[in-house]
Amino acid sequence: MNILIVGLGSIAKKHIKVLRKINKNVKIFALRSSKKPDDFPFVQNIYEIDEDIHKFDFAIISNPTSLHFKYIDLLSKKNIPLFIEKPAIHNLKNADFLINQIKEKKLMTYVACNLRFHPCIKFLKSSIKDRVNKINEINVYSGSYLPDWRPEQNYVNSYSANNSLGGGVHLDLIHEMDYVLWIFGYPKNITSNFRKTSNLNINSYDYANYFLEYDDFNASIILNYYRRKSKRQIDIVFENESWTIDLINNSIINDKNQIIFKTENYNLFESYELQMKYFIKCYFENIPTMNTFEESIKTLSISLNIKNESYK
Repeated sequence: MNILIVGLGSIAKKHIKVLRKINKNVKIFALRSSKKPDDFPFVQNIYEIDEDIHKFDFAIISNPTSLHFKYIDLLSKKNIPLFIEKPAIHNLKNADFLINQIKEKKLMTYVACNLRFHPCIKFLKSSIKDRVNKINEINVYSGSYLPDWRPEQNYVNSYSANNSLGGGVHLDLIHEMDYVLWIFGYPKNITSNFRKTSNLNINSYDYANYFLEYDDFNASIILNYYRRKSKRQIDIVFENESWTIDLINNSIINDKNQIIFKTENYNLFESYELQMKYFIKCYFENIPTMNTFEESIKTLSISLNIKNESYK
C-alpha cells in the first residue's frame, strides 16, 4: 500500500504506528510544506502531489481542521480516497460544494470517529436496538484537561486552543455527538450553549452543553477542556433500571452495581487499529463506508447547532 498523510501531528503518528502494525511493507508519504522538515521514521517526505510519481491507495487528512477543506478539495479532484480526521471541516461554508464534488467522483470517504470501535460503544449499539425497557433520559459527559492532551506540545500553541484553526471542545470532542446520533438517531430538536469559562489560555470554547429532544426521551451532552481527572461516561435511565457506561474503565454497570459488560486490559489505541482495519477492508473489498463525508456534515451541523433540515 502507498499511503499519503497530510499533517504529521500526534494523531497522524498514531495512524502511522497502526499502519506499520497492520502491514510492515506499507509505504507512507507525508506532504510537507517546509523544505527542511524533521524526518520521521518510515515516512518519506514529499512537497507536491504528482500522481505520475506516486500512486496513492488513499490519503489520511490529519492536519489542523481549518486546513481540511483545502486538502479534501485538492485530493478529491485527484480521485484519491480519503480517511479524514474528525471533524471533517470546521464550519459549513461551502460544505455542499465538497459533498457534490465527492459524489460526482464517486469517491470513498470516511471521517474518523474511533470511539465507534470502542467495545462499550459497540455493545451499546447492538443492545439498544433490541431494547425492551423504555429509555427516559440519557446524560453524556466528557471532560479532560487540555494541557495534558499533548505532553510534547505547549497546549497554547495547539489547534485545539485556537478558534481560527478549528479548535474548541465542541469540535474536538465531536465523538460524543457522533456516537449519540449513531446509536440513537437524529433528534427532533436541539439547543446548545458554548462558552469559555476556565482560566486556560485559549481563545476557543472550553465548555459545550447540548440538549437533544427525541420523541420519547431527552439526551444531554456536556463537554469540557478543564477537568483535571478525566471522565468520559454515559448514563442511561431506563424505565426499570439505569446504566453507567464508563469509556475510560471500559465497563457498563447498572444501578444495582451489576456488571452488564466489561472489557479487561483494553487500551484505547486498539480502537485506532480496528478503525484502520475497517477502512482498509472497505477500500480493498469496495464496501461502502459508514460516516462518509456527507454523513459527518450532518453531525457537524448539529454540533454547531446550525439549522439544517437535511439531518432530519
